[in-house]
Amino acid sequence: MSNQSVTAGVALAGVMAHCGGSPVGAVKFLVGAIASAPAAPEPHAALAELWRDRRSELKEGLEGDGSLSAVLAQAYFLFLDGDMDDAVMSLGSVTGARPDVAWGTAPWFGDARFLGAVSAEALAEACLRTLDYGHNLDTDEMRERFTPWFHAIDVVSERSPVPESLAAMARLPRACGRYELAFALCDRGDAVDRVTWTAVARASTWRAMGDLDQAAASFEGALALDPANWSLYLDLADVRAEQGDFVAAVGLVEQGLQHEPREVSLRAAGAAYRTRLSGSSDDLRALIVLAPELASTSYRDLLIDYACAGPGLPHGLVAEARRICEN
Repeated sequence: MSNQSVTAGVALAGVMAHCGGSPVGAVKFLVGAIASAPAAPEPHAALAELWRDRRSELKEGLEGDGSLSAVLAQAYFLFLDGDMDDAVMSLGSVTGARPDVAWGTAPWFGDARFLGAVSAEALAEACLRTLDYGHNLDTDEMRERFTPWFHAIDVVSERSPVPESLAAMARLPRACGRYELAFALCDRGDAVDRVTWTAVARASTWRAMGDLDQAAASFEGALALDPANWSLYLDLADVRAEQGDFVAAVGLVEQGLQHEPREVSLRAAGAAYRTRLSGSSDDLRALIVLAPELASTSYRDLLIDYACAGPGLPHGLVAEARRICEN
């Protein structure tokens, strides 16, 4: 029996027979059918029947199973049980792992019961989970696959405009190049209350669009709301560095260090930007020591690129810094 035959309406009994009577095997088979045609109602109907008839066996068989098929099935079972928050977060995890499948076109994801009950906080977390694996979502194909997600974001953000949650939701449309939706979420959040994370979301969207002046202005707005937040000084310093203003970048890092003097990313950025500005060998040596402690290798390599462009640096020291990027 092929997965396609399930979408043609094969009864659960036939699926169970094909899987040797194993409900867990039937789940995996039906999830395969859903992966082939996520919008088809028949595999979901068969899963619902299986959940009604073999719930206890499925709970035992799927417990602790973190496979994609198990998590997807559990997302639907949670929906059937009325647990919309855990359902959407599970679907977010599956979508993050396999964004090449339009999981959001599943009938339940657009169901009014789901959209009317899922919380803004859970949908925001689900949106973040879709980004966990770093896939490129800024393509026409991805925007098409994520259309149901954009609809859910629009409905839930209007029903429950929690500013912090809307700011988190904005990361998904921003990653997909749907900048107008990201800005709309920021506007909707600001209409309720002006909070730091909305300003950060707005700044990050401008930055993704390449408008560094607007990004800097928004980060300044975020700092006005939360002047003791060291990470905002670093964000703004990075934008100023991207603009070529290393004097401002160094000053902003120093302000951040007043709030969090031991933060390695601030210390590394300060060393990089001072090196770029003055050609200080001591600062480049400091960056070489700090670089392995940075969690993001892309950010590490960017700082090293800035630093190695400093004036009059010894060639051997520059070569030593460049070798870090090769590891």
